[in-house]
Amino acid sequence: MAPRHPKVTGPCTAVFDVLPPAECESVGAVLSRVGDKWSILVIYLLSGGPMRFSELKRRIGSISQKVLTSTLRGLERDGYLVRHVTPASPPQVSYELTSLGRDVLAPVTALAMWAFGRRHEVEASRKAFDRRAARIAGSAADA
Repeated sequence: MAPRHPKVTGPCTAVFDVLPPAECESVGAVLSRVGDKWSILVIYLLSGGPMRFSELKRRIGSISQKVLTSTLRGLERDGYLVRHVTPASPPQVSYELTSLGRDVLAPVTALAMWAFGRRHEVEASRKAFDRRAARIAGSAADA
């Protein structure tokens, strides 16, 4: 199932150019896939070489089997990885980055490292926002 994205009705601004709506929508779909938190983690983990499904799930930890399966299928559909099935009982399935997957690794790794380095700042900001929201909600309930 393809992700649903809002239709773009006007031009969007890219880094240097203005893109027509169809191009903007297309770029948005690409960014949606590689910008997804699970996709970033899967691409990063596969940068070390092929991995089996169970190893990916174990390394990521908090992902459900359904979400990991969906993420892997989406990345395979978009050409970032390939799925290898080795005949055995049960069949052994592994995943490996394609050249496109290796190409996107640099910006994905940069984003992942940025997130790792700034995670405490983001968490602090969330807590401060939640405290303010709770105070406002409390004030509204008292009124």
